[in-house]
Amino acid sequence: MKRKISLGLALAVGVATPVLAEWTFVAGPTANAFIQSNDSTLELQCDRIRFAPAGYEDSEDIVAKQGLSIRFMKDGTTEVGAFQVGKDNGNVQIVDNFPVEISFNDAQDYGFVLDQLAANASVNLSMIDQDVTYGIFDLTGSSAAIKSLKSACGGAAQETASTEAPEGVVYCGGGAVKRQIEYVILDTPDGEWNALLTVNGEVTRAMTAYSYFGNAEAPKGFVVALLGEDRSETLVFQDGGKDWLEYGDYQHDKCN
Repeated sequence: MKRKISLGLALAVGVATPVLAEWTFVAGPTANAFIQSNDSTLELQCDRIRFAPAGYEDSEDIVAKQGLSIRFMKDGTTEVGAFQVGKDNGNVQIVDNFPVEISFNDAQDYGFVLDQLAANASVNLSMIDQDVTYGIFDLTGSSAAIKSLKSACGGAAQETASTEAPEGVVYCGGGAVKRQIEYVILDTPDGEWNALLTVNGEVTRAMTAYSYFGNAEAPKGFVVALLGEDRSETLVFQDGGKDWLEYGDYQHDKCN
C-alpha cells in the first residue's frame, strides 16, 4: 500500500528531533519551498522532492534501497500518515553530487505528500525497511510556503509529473542510449514555460527560442529550440518532408 492514514499510531523516534528552522519559498528560476539547517535540507519543487541528509552515506543508502518512508507527525511522537516511496511509484537518485531527488510517477501521490506536509507538525524521513531516521523537519510555516509553491507552479505543483505524453510527432534515436522524444507547444504558457518535452515518458517544462543561433544563420530546416527547465537543449528541424531533432549529442528521427 503506497499510502496510509493511521490515526493514533505512536512512533518511537529515539533521540532524533525536528530541525528548528523556517520554511522559505523562492519563486525562481526554479520555484521551490525549503527548510534548511546546519546539516540537512528538505526542498519541494513543482514535481519532485530533494532531500540532503546530514551525511553522504545516507544519500547512498536511500538510493541503494531505492526507497524512502515519509512519515507525517501531528506532534513529536504520533504518526498520522505516511507515504512509502519505492520502485513502483517513483524514482530515487542522487543529483548535483549530494541531494537525493525523489520524483513521483503519479501526480496524485505528490499531491498527497504536499497536503500532508502542509497540514502536520513535522515530517520524519526514514529508512524504507527499518525504523531508522535520516532526518526530521519541523513543518511550522510549511502551509504558506507550499501554497506559494502551488501558485507559482500554475496551481498544481505536481502537474508536469502526471502530464500524459504529448500527442504528435515522435522522435527516436540516441545511439547507445535509446530515447523516444515528443514535444508540445502550450496554448496557455506556465509562466516562462510554454512547451512540454517528454523523453522516455518523463515530462519537463521548456521554453521556446526561435533565434537560438544569435547573429549566425540558422541551419537549414531549423524550426525551434526547446530550452528545458532541467537545462537540456533540444533543436527541432523539418526539411524536405523529413522531421528530426537534436537532443544531447544525437540526432533523433521521426518514428511514427
